[in-house]
Amino acid sequence: MSSALTLRINLSDEQFFQLCQDNSDLRFERTALGELVIMPPTGGNTGRRNIKITTQLEVWNSQARLGEAFDSSTGFQLPNGANRSSDASWISIERWDTLTPTEQERFVPLCPDFVVELRSASDALAPLQAKLQEYLENGARLESSNSSGEVF
Repeated sequence: MSSALTLRINLSDEQFFQLCQDNSDLRFERTALGELVIMPPTGGNTGRRNIKITTQLEVWNSQARLGEAFDSSTGFQLPNGANRSSDASWISIERWDTLTPTEQERFVPLCPDFVVELRSASDALAPLQAKLQEYLENGARLESSNSSGEVF
């Protein structure tokens, strides 16, 4: 059972951005249907695994110099209107460079090319699979890992 809280609330893009800025100690997502999802902090094991994945992605990216890597704090506005944050993500430099400085500062208005989602022990599988499918439908080629580190 996932411990995320989902609320039905109608917020404009600007209102959602401001809500996130005003509550920076919380992590929010918004579905394509406008549902607000409040994500709880992770447990120790998930946080430990996440920093390893994020570090590996950044080390690879620094060597390859093919794009930009992002951590779990980064918000993306997907083509379907959802606002999502993956545990780690990457965007090709060609796509990143098409964004204005303002777009790079706010929620990134595109779907990452590569996405990593960790499944915590408290996460239900079905919602995570739906989120991964949403990334795919919005243009990502993605990788995911469950709580034991297995890739699926």
